[in-house]
Amino acid sequence: MHFLKVCVVTIQHSFLVSYKLSRLTLALSLFCLPVAVLAHTDAAADKTEKDIERVQVTGVVLNGPGQLVMDPKAPSQPLPAHDGADYLKTIPGFSVTRKGGADGDAVFRGMAGSRLGILVDGENILGGCNFRMDAPTAYIYPELHDSMTVIKGPQSVAHGAGHSAAVILFDRNVAPFEQAGFRTHSSLTNASFGRHDELADLQFGQQNGYVLLSGSNSAADDYRDGEGTAVHSRYQRYSGNIALGWTPDLDTKVELSGARSDGEAAYADRGMDGTRFRRDSLNLRIEKTNITPWLEQAKFHWFDNEVDHLMDDQQLRKPGMMGYANLLRDTKGGRLSTVFTPSMNYKVTLGADQQDSVHSSRLAPASGVYSPLLDDAEISQVGVFAEWRYQLAQFDTVVAGYRLDQWQATDERLKIAGMMSAMPNPTAGQQRDDDLHSGFARYEHQFSSIPASWYIGIGSTARFPDYWELIAKEGIKSKSAFQEIAPEQTTQLDVGYLFKDADTEWSASAFYNEISDYILVDYSNMMKSNGFVRNIDASSYGAEFGVQQKFSPHWQADATLAYTRGDNDTDRTALPQISPLELKLGLSYARNNWSVGSLVRIVGPQSHFDRNKGNIVGKDLGATSGFSVLSLNASWRPVQSLLFTAGVDNLLDRIYAEFVSRAAGNGLGGAIPGYIQTLRVNEPGQTAWLKAQWNWDGQF
Repeated sequence: MHFLKVCVVTIQHSFLVSYKLSRLTLALSLFCLPVAVLAHTDAAADKTEKDIERVQVTGVVLNGPGQLVMDPKAPSQPLPAHDGADYLKTIPGFSVTRKGGADGDAVFRGMAGSRLGILVDGENILGGCNFRMDAPTAYIYPELHDSMTVIKGPQSVAHGAGHSAAVILFDRNVAPFEQAGFRTHSSLTNASFGRHDELADLQFGQQNGYVLLSGSNSAADDYRDGEGTAVHSRYQRYSGNIALGWTPDLDTKVELSGARSDGEAAYADRGMDGTRFRRDSLNLRIEKTNITPWLEQAKFHWFDNEVDHLMDDQQLRKPGMMGYANLLRDTKGGRLSTVFTPSMNYKVTLGADQQDSVHSSRLAPASGVYSPLLDDAEISQVGVFAEWRYQLAQFDTVVAGYRLDQWQATDERLKIAGMMSAMPNPTAGQQRDDDLHSGFARYEHQFSSIPASWYIGIGSTARFPDYWELIAKEGIKSKSAFQEIAPEQTTQLDVGYLFKDADTEWSASAFYNEISDYILVDYSNMMKSNGFVRNIDASSYGAEFGVQQKFSPHWQADATLAYTRGDNDTDRTALPQISPLELKLGLSYARNNWSVGSLVRIVGPQSHFDRNKGNIVGKDLGATSGFSVLSLNASWRPVQSLLFTAGVDNLLDRIYAEFVSRAAGNGLGGAIPGYIQTLRVNEPGQTAWLKAQWNWDGQF
């Protein structure tokens, strides 16, 4: 019992006393967790298998045709950064372009930027930085949401236009309050390199309404790679949210919500850091269900979000001569959708959405005296969509959809910055309009004799060039790409198979696509060092496989495999920025209210590349060799409302970098003062972490 007390005290001390948790203390805590639980078998005697909490290490298998749903509150390994991109890394096919300690760009099947549709409670968030410091996921704090849904490929038209690779939905799901009460979720995290996270999600309500209050804070110092080399990567982020809901009956909900977030982050891949990431948003949602026997649902959503981003080389590094750049974006939009059920076998979703985005910028030298704030672009979109779902027979379903989008963009730049001085913009004041069409069809079959299903679908989606392609990059022939590039058209075939019984769950999905007028960013011209865009024809194919196998009530194995290959058919070269073959293997043991587990991540070499070609996120730097990383984890649930998880990521302190990682340095070929320059931004070395989560529901 004395050893038990030492273990418990060690855990409490490591969690409460200091945010700067040492690797030694955390490793001891990890060792003590299962020992402490074994000593308390009497307290856990009433636990059943449903209480076992395993750390998510390999992602999940598909929940439906081309779709998976995850719980962002569930603990996962490796410990994700406090933003949306890192959380996606657990899903087969996803990778993240590392720039520093946070704010990475998500990549799925080699596709990034606006090829991924990322919505937060239906709100479309666009970053302000013309160099992608603040990807949309930089403003997302996953644990404050209840579900995250990924729809692979162009297999839906209901969530925006042009998202050819995937749609990612982060949603809050507020259950009705049957009587006055509250629901709470909170967590604290401590990790190596001075990392600490604090988060609280509070709901108070009764039958006629509710109040939501949530907030988060996260900070970390520079991390070190496997060789002990410091990486310019410290960050601090916070967010706050409030929502007021009115629920006069079970079928009606009106919600007004607001959010604010801000922070700063050091970057290891460029000459400036992000010292302001302020986002303010306002949302109004109205929902009505069970309206008539044939009108199942009607939803209205209006949003307005403003991003105020500041980057400079003055505050988070040795001051330089570049000064300040202040970028702002104001995005307003709305969506109206209705669901009709004319018969038991037939469901129709009809809707319309609209958004308008205005981007502005201003500059200042190191003295901080700013030039006037000027708009540089306005991009607007109006779309209508329809999706049909028809059950042909007991085990056969057909799903199809179509959408039409009208796009309009205006180039409001009078001048374009050059290497030495600003030059007149050849497309100043010009406007371009495009009507784009997208659609899909899918057949689904459920087997009658086994718990399995398969699907096949074909989709085609048109993508209007985004701000970073139209405005932030140059054209082949001029300083402006505004009138040079055509919209991108992707036609893709998706197939998949799903199986689930009591002990085994697995799924496989594969795709092949052909892309007309793929928008390639070329960084090979020294006179256009920020990249120029051109259209090419491209194709890609690949697959993802996932399995979970229970060998006994206690032992479980997990594995995922992901592979994508892409080709530039115009130049007969590789399609850039595609991650290599990746295998994840997980093994866990769970008993009563605790578990221990391991994760082995094996990534193959990548020799299929096109140097200095890429997209708005990054470029190919050359070939990479393969690597493997071993991580360990444990969990303990002493009572139903409290969960402790701990782990050591990259246990063997391997030094490695992802293929899609950005080049390390100051962006001009040199090192950041005080830091050692590497070819790529290396991943963190051995990282120990401890997390506590507390859920408490009650009644007044």
